[in-house]
Amino acid sequence: MDSRFAVFLMIIGGTDTYLNDCPTECFQQTEATERVHLQYGDTFFQEDDIGEEIYAIYDMPKRYGAFQPTVGASLTTDNDFWMGAGVKWSTERISDSPIFIELSLMPGLYVSGDGPDLGFPVQWRGSLGAGVNFGDTGSLSVVFDHRSNANASATNPGIETLGIRLSYQLD
Repeated sequence: MDSRFAVFLMIIGGTDTYLNDCPTECFQQTEATERVHLQYGDTFFQEDDIGEEIYAIYDMPKRYGAFQPTVGASLTTDNDFWMGAGVKWSTERISDSPIFIELSLMPGLYVSGDGPDLGFPVQWRGSLGAGVNFGDTGSLSVVFDHRSNANASATNPGIETLGIRLSYQLD
C-alpha cells in the first residue's frame, strides 16, 4: 500500500468535515453511533487464497469532524494476529439512506504466525465497505481491505481480505 488510500480518505473526510462542520468548529468532538462489528472473510496473499480471518472492530461513541475513532483486532487461520487503531468515515453521516459506504485507515501491529512475512511489524489496514442498515439495531456489509507496511521496509507484499461484516449498534 502506498499513500493513495490515505490521501483518498483524507480528501473525502476532509471535504465532508469542511462542508458540514466548519461553519461552527471543524474538528470539535461530537457524539457518534457506538458500534461493535464482527467480520469473517477470506485472506489473500499475492492473489492466492491463504485462509480465513475473524476480525472484531469497535467504533467509539465520538467523532472529530467526519472522522470516528475505531479500534480492531484480527486473527487468521494461519495464526497471524493484527491489532490497530485509526479512523473511519461513512456516508451514514451525510445521507439518510439505509445503503452506506465506509472507509477506514488504521495503523497497527502485525505478528506473523504461519502466514506470510510482511516485512515489518507495523502494518496499515485500509478498508472499503458497502452495506445496508437495519434501522437502529445494526447493519450488514461487504468489506475489502488491504494491509501492508506502506513501504516502511524493502519487503512490502501485503495481505488482502474480502469479508462479510455484521455490525451491532450499542446506543
